[in-house]
Amino acid sequence: MSPAVPPGVLESGRRLRRFGRQCVRIDTRTLAVFRVFAALLIVADLFLRARNFSYFYTDRGVVPRSLVLETASTYPFSIYHLTTDPTLIAALFVLQGLIAIQLLVGYKTRLATILSFLFVVSLDHHNPFVLSYADTLFRLLLFWAIFLPLGERWSIDAVHADREPRPSVANAASALILCQMIFMYFTNGLIKSQSDVWTGGDAAPLVLGLDEMTFLLGDFVRQFSTLLEYGGLLWFVMLVTSPLLLLLRGRPRMLLAATFVAGHLSFALTVRIGAFSYVGIAGVTLFLQSQFWDDANAAARRVGVGIDGSRVATRTASLERLAARVPDYRLEGERILRLRRHAYTATLGIIVLTVLFVTSMLLFNLAPAATGADGEESFEDRIDGTIDETMTETTGVRQVQTVASSLGIEQPIGWGVFAGPDPRTTDRYYVFPAETESGERVDAYSERELTAERPHDELQKQYGTYRERFYMNSVRRGGFQNDVPVVLASHLCETWADEHGEELAYLNMYVIGEEITHETIHEPETRDREYTMIYSHGCGDNGTKAIELPADGRED
Repeated sequence: MSPAVPPGVLESGRRLRRFGRQCVRIDTRTLAVFRVFAALLIVADLFLRARNFSYFYTDRGVVPRSLVLETASTYPFSIYHLTTDPTLIAALFVLQGLIAIQLLVGYKTRLATILSFLFVVSLDHHNPFVLSYADTLFRLLLFWAIFLPLGERWSIDAVHADREPRPSVANAASALILCQMIFMYFTNGLIKSQSDVWTGGDAAPLVLGLDEMTFLLGDFVRQFSTLLEYGGLLWFVMLVTSPLLLLLRGRPRMLLAATFVAGHLSFALTVRIGAFSYVGIAGVTLFLQSQFWDDANAAARRVGVGIDGSRVATRTASLERLAARVPDYRLEGERILRLRRHAYTATLGIIVLTVLFVTSMLLFNLAPAATGADGEESFEDRIDGTIDETMTETTGVRQVQTVASSLGIEQPIGWGVFAGPDPRTTDRYYVFPAETESGERVDAYSERELTAERPHDELQKQYGTYRERFYMNSVRRGGFQNDVPVVLASHLCETWADEHGEELAYLNMYVIGEEITHETIHEPETRDREYTMIYSHGCGDNGTKAIELPADGRED
């Protein structure tokens, strides 16, 4: 007979399991809020992308399907790659929006979540040159959400269920989606911890000194450098202590989550970084447990509005009657339900085992790299090299990485938000010196007379949309690596005459960098500039020709 386990050990094990379940428990009202948030983000993203529909999403623009497939390391899954017809692509935009509305109202919610995820991945893969960390985080959150009961409350599905909704959920899926946010924050904090600029408080003023990114309140806020230093330090401390979002419960967790939401809102009001702030807020709301809703109900009752009371019930009765009229098509039968449960369990189990396998392989290979003898290679280089080797060379891990990349759910090992470890201290703007057939020289990017001067005092205005900034980063990184700048140059050559009445003969691409220091944050005219040619192009049958930028007129 095996020796009996001491009662104290059993009780400790039970307490640990209870604590773990409480840490990963998500209130189903919170899941409903996340569902609505996710659906609205998809709809808003579609409207914003539609502003550059022809330019970025059809073969008539600068990102044809052939370019995407040529530059992809693996075959990217994309429903949008099934056609190059602009009308059909526009129809897919509309279909994606309709599915997002289905997710919003919670009708056949799991199916809507799966389809929304597939369409989000498809649109991202349709043009990977305009993406940011916001898109990566949103894809991952939406993927984990597939395994959560997003339609348990405040949905058409909840009305059709005709039962009391589950108050909360605590399982592997809830743990994975919460840990996703923790992993994003904590790894970004670890990256920043390698930099004296972040740990010393100098990072935030320098980030707010980037005219290419700052907007709205950014120009005003960057006048208070001391306040920014403390704010940057606070954000860094929040990142490295982000596991507390999982370990804390009740009001302490609410307070910490509110601090993260405030941080994301400050980004939304000061820096033009796309949807990252809003995706981050959506992810942070998942940490709001039942205590939040209890306190919200109590606060509402004090002002005479009960959130779950008769007033709201009366006002929502008509919506429930309307939801009840929506057809409830479903496959009935115990066998069907059993198959669905088995499929859910098997799929989630495979994912959990895969995550554990990849994590264990990374830790196994990282241990000797982290404790290896000092040599010419730095600690960071050893770690980065080991991670790259594990992901690309280890059997099993390599296959997982390939599948994850194809589905758009590969996990960034380092979430270098704001270009960690050191913040970016170079403002950028673009000048495309071009020569027409008549010999006139122009800046083909900003459509002005040729000059090396800034196109705008606020450099973020050189981009029509925030995704254009991400696209220009892809152009800047292109050069000899891919044909992104080649296609852009060819597009400018082909379209210039339609808009300006004269053909282009030659085109060069330059990126001009301005080095930011604390002394030059408010005086960009005194910054040191660096001129870098990206690409030289000859339009039509013309060969290439170097077109010198005019002097900027500044004294050395």
